[in-house]
Amino acid sequence: MPKWTLTTEFKFEAAHYIKNYDGPCGRLHGHSYRVRIEAIAHRLQASQYCPNPVMVADFRSLRWAKRDVLKGGLDHCVLNEVLPEAYETTAEMIAQYIHDKTKKQLPEGVKLKVAVSETADSWATYEDD
Repeated sequence: MPKWTLTTEFKFEAAHYIKNYDGPCGRLHGHSYRVRIEAIAHRLQASQYCPNPVMVADFRSLRWAKRDVLKGGLDHCVLNEVLPEAYETTAEMIAQYIHDKTKKQLPEGVKLKVAVSETADSWATYEDD
């Protein structure tokens, strides 16, 4: 069975604090977040931008989080004010939030893997099974 993997990487700037954290991360501070998304499918699809079934997903759909917060993304926001209450603002939970919101925009059968970095050498990854 054929399989395609689409990978995109982007960044956004945002501030956050981790509730009840005993240390500097409990105070408001900012990061240059890096996000890597892998979308995997066994068949190609059309997208809202292209009617032909020639892609796993449209890169524009995968990169929504890098848009300005006023345009529906996460760039230049305070994550604690934007993410739903069910999501804490750790890298793990930000990865899950981006995964969950992106998954809703994709056709059935596309598997996602989302990695988020808030420092140059640390990543958190979330994927569903």
